[in-house]
Parts: sequence; C-alpha cells; structure tokens
Amino acid sequence: MTSYVLLVLGAAAAIYAAVIYNRLVQTRQMAHEAWSGIDVQLKRRADLVPNLVEAVKGYAGHERGVLEEVTRLRGAAGALPREDVAHRAQAESALTVAIGRLIALAENYPDLKASRNFLELQQQLSTLETELQMARRYYNGAVRNQNVLVQSVPSNLVASVFGFGERDYFELSDEAERAVPKVALRPGS
Repeated sequence: MTSYVLLVLGAAAAIYAAVIYNRLVQTRQMAHEAWSGIDVQLKRRADLVPNLVEAVKGYAGHERGVLEEVTRLRGAAGALPREDVAHRAQAESALTVAIGRLIALAENYPDLKASRNFLELQQQLSTLETELQMARRYYNGAVRNQNVLVQSVPSNLVASVFGFGERDYFELSDEAERAVPKVALRPGS
C-alpha cells in the first residue's frame, strides 16, 4: 500500500513538473515572439533613417554633427547581436534621442517642414514609434510572465533544473526619453 501511495505521489509530482515546464516553455516562446516583433519594428525604423537623413541633408547640410550622429548610432545599433536586449535597448534609446534632434532641426527650416517627402517620412516615423511602443509593452509583459515563473516557488525549481533564466526588459535608459516634451507656444497661437 505504501509503495502504491509513493508511486501515485511520484507520478503526480512528475505531471506537475511537466505542467510547469510547459508553462516555462510557453512563456519563453512568447518572449521570443515578442522580441521578434520589436526587432521587426527596429529594422523598419533603421531602414527609414537614411531617407530621413537625406531629406534633412538637402535643406540643412551644414548640420553635419546631427546627421553624422544619427548615421553612426544607426550603425552601432544594427551591429549589436539581436539577442543582446539590454545593449540593444541602450543603443536604440540613443538613436531615438538623436532622431528626435534631427526632427527638431525641421523647426529651423520652413522649407523642410513643408517638404512633402519630409512630412511623409515624419509620419512614417511617428507610426513606427507607436508600433514600437506597443511591441515593447508586449515584450515586457511576456518577459514579466517568464520572470515571475522563474522566480516563483515551485516553478523556480523546475526552471533551474532545465536552465530557464530571467530575461532583460526592453527599457528606456535615457532620462530625456522619459521626460514630457516641452511645447513652446508662439505669441498669438
């Protein structure tokens, strides 16, 4: 009788461990899928940057420092390994700030602000940033779910046995990105 009870308890523990393992696999796959969504948006933005730089260069060629910085940061972000979330987040954060400075240049050039090409690129960039923000939220939610399982008892025991670890969040690292943009109203506006 005792061996039967031990057998049933052992089978129940094995089934429970299998259920936990499957949940860990599911959360890992959701995090991979979510990262892929961010990666796609980052690629789309990186593909848009040269066109944006060229549009600005035509009107503001003497703003070389900003143009070169955007180009350099785009290359640096693209050169990082796809799986290196923390460093990619830092590099993409810096690129976002530089793109913001590039867009801000348009304020000094009325012809650039009125350029149909520039306006279309700016709209595409705005749409991409919105999609990227949604992809970040989804990714961070998937990461949160995996990290909770990896840290919680008893799933942490199964996670450690099978090598599941915590994942990095895709976070803003630059305080300038967290700040609310300042809008200066012109007299008579």
